[in-house]
Amino acid sequence: MTLVHHELCFGCGRVNLFGLLLEVEPAGADAVAGRCFFKQDHQGADRGVAHDGVVAAALAEAMALVCGPDARATELELRLLAPAPIGSFLAVLATVERREGAAAYAGASLAIEAGSPLAQARGTFRR
Repeated sequence: MTLVHHELCFGCGRVNLFGLLLEVEPAGADAVAGRCFFKQDHQGADRGVAHDGVVAAALAEAMALVCGPDARATELELRLLAPAPIGSFLAVLATVERREGAAAYAGASLAIEAGSPLAQARGTFRR
């Protein structure tokens, strides 16, 4: 399973200074788990809180990685449960719920490490 798109990817790239630096590893069949870090550059309207779009990007990235190296989102649904703090490592978990031909249906969650979920997402991905 390829778990990095390329080094400049906003979500998982290791050299993108403005990116999320998402790091995930396989966590069983059709699952990945890891973490990301929201920086000051990722703030939204509220000081110290990540922009909703950045939260969505982190979850979409994790789902794309678990769905396969060429997976692209065709539909995303985001549920924001609590503000995502800037300056913290956040735990990410993504799973493939089912596959149908070239389509994969995935779910993901974002939480403060050892804490309650901050956001959940579902998506449809195609290869």
